[in-house]
Amino acid sequence: MSKRLFLGACAAALMLANSLFAADATPKTVIHVISIKWKADATPAQIDKAIKGAEALPSEYRGIVRVWTKPVKKQLPEGYNHVIVMEFASEDALKDYAGSAAQKKWYEAYMSIREESRTSDITN
Repeated sequence: MSKRLFLGACAAALMLANSLFAADATPKTVIHVISIKWKADATPAQIDKAIKGAEALPSEYRGIVRVWTKPVKKQLPEGYNHVIVMEFASEDALKDYAGSAAQKKWYEAYMSIREESRTSDITN
């Protein structure tokens, strides 16, 4: 095998390996972003309870991988003042969460003080 042919084969093998690795590295989780407008009469204690309830969700529902509740930067519509982000293991985990015992438990603290919210679900 000539040196040129060998180097070409090595380059092709590296490109193939790189593309296979990149495909495997693409996350299949779903990011669920909740932008929240709290009710005007919601107290800081009620809001804190709802946020802590969201933070506890990974221990309540195995399909939630992580929860983020401390925004570093927010660009929200007027009147909206908080963001909660949940990472679900998969699209199925997100679908199965709807109506689950974990969601119902969190909703006890959350829904009574939520004026409205907007959600976005993102995956690869």
